[in-house]
Amino acid sequence: MASGASPRQGDLFAQPLGGAGSPQDLPLQEHQLREWQQRLLDYQQPRFIAVAEGRSVAAGQINLLDGAVVGPAATVQRLDPLALAPQHLQFWRWPEASNSGAALYFVIDRPPHLNGSLLLYVGETAQADRRWKGEHDCKSYLAAYGDALQQVGLGSQLSIRFWSDAPTAVRPRRALEQALIRHWLPPFNKETRGRWATPFTADSC
Repeated sequence: MASGASPRQGDLFAQPLGGAGSPQDLPLQEHQLREWQQRLLDYQQPRFIAVAEGRSVAAGQINLLDGAVVGPAATVQRLDPLALAPQHLQFWRWPEASNSGAALYFVIDRPPHLNGSLLLYVGETAQADRRWKGEHDCKSYLAAYGDALQQVGLGSQLSIRFWSDAPTAVRPRRALEQALIRHWLPPFNKETRGRWATPFTADSC
């Protein structure tokens, strides 16, 4: 998105601090949520289309810390999160684990009112059957996101998807995770929260 083309997301949701006018006391409105989702869709949808068609994005669109890391860059161009099997976010409660070992995972929403999917979070784990158990920072974002949508009558179809071909070694797996985050700019990752100024909670993910 070109700079200056539209107000920054932080400005859109900015409210006076303190008193009854604090952001915590002012619920998000439907048009604000729709605009926030549409901005994210406008950025990500061309990437979903490109990876589904086997095309690479334009040169320079993947900003890796190390330009010589060919492996992550190549994987980013061919890994389609939408082609992975969707699972319920409560998958970890199932009697038998459907995932295990090292993996990259993607939290995706397919809002019924949007013509496309939103990639909300990218993560990595050494134990796919355990990573989502217990406390997880991103869970608070997802809960606040769901609550905000529900309050204005907008639906969501959240799922989590695992890619089990991730490197077992920590360093290359995390390098790949960071490459994917830089490519997709998921709004619930701490690395990109400034880009979208995610408005659903004051806590970082």
